[in-house]
Amino acid sequence: MEEIIFPNQIRLQRKRKGVSMQALADHLGVSLSAVSKIEKGYRRLSQEQLISVAELTNCSLQDLYVNEQNSKEEVVQSWRREQERRNKINTDAGLKVLGAALRRLRTIRDLTLIEVAENADMTLSVYHRIEMGQREVSDKEFKNIAKALSLAPDALKSEIQKLKDAGELNEIMEKTDAKYKSLATPKGSHVSMYGVYTGEMPLMKVFGTPSSNGNILIDMDDEEAKEVVCPFRLMNKRDAYAVNLCTRRLGNILSNRAVLFIDPQESVSVGDIALYYISEEEAMFICIREDEKGQLYGLRFNPDEKIEIDNSNLTNLHKVVAIDL
Repeated sequence: MEEIIFPNQIRLQRKRKGVSMQALADHLGVSLSAVSKIEKGYRRLSQEQLISVAELTNCSLQDLYVNEQNSKEEVVQSWRREQERRNKINTDAGLKVLGAALRRLRTIRDLTLIEVAENADMTLSVYHRIEMGQREVSDKEFKNIAKALSLAPDALKSEIQKLKDAGELNEIMEKTDAKYKSLATPKGSHVSMYGVYTGEMPLMKVFGTPSSNGNILIDMDDEEAKEVVCPFRLMNKRDAYAVNLCTRRLGNILSNRAVLFIDPQESVSVGDIALYYISEEEAMFICIREDEKGQLYGLRFNPDEKIEIDNSNLTNLHKVVAIDL
């Protein structure tokens, strides 16, 4: 069973620009089959790949997503029908029962999503989709989940059946259905490729005010900073923070309403977007590139500008790991 990751208009933008599927596949370094799945919304794209698609098709990230503001009604309705169809498939396959049972057993044991995911050797977003009934589970994954819940695999199967027979999962599945339908409605373009907000996640402050030359001033002590939902992958990252994109020096790929989530502990590499600090409270967003000598440098746009980086000390480079448009 393939997962629906997000509604997108990549095919539309690709054709508008006259880019073939093969050219897009070569640009992303993936197969034609992968491009087909990406355009249908069945396969996940990384942040770097999304930005790469936007660059190739000369559009903004906002234009790549199906939403009620910039998509034709027939496109929105087609996506909704596809969501409903696959939701029925997941129901028939018993994925909803499994997800609801795992959620109930986790709650009984007073365990968090993070704890079960880590103990089952899964990413938080993958385990969350299992509990949402939107992802199949392999035998190995099932064994790992059972271990995370302190159960043998057969005992876990027995517990799931008992909960189902007792009718204890119906309310959970109804709530999950309502939650999934709200998330599946393409009203906007929350571009977080690491999970979906379920109403249980903490908030994160957003910093950043415009400075000179397209730079950004960041005051971590600003008590009036607005708050946004924290992405899944950053829930246990104490040093992570968010910054307003109050500059056009990244070009027109991102909306000026975008919020960029930063993880200072992540290593940067070619293709990343990073926040480059030139002082304790002033920074600039740059795209990381590599020269012929293998040294990293930064690029800014409007106008184009090459930013020299001290490759012997990259501590003042903080990687952007998620984007909310």
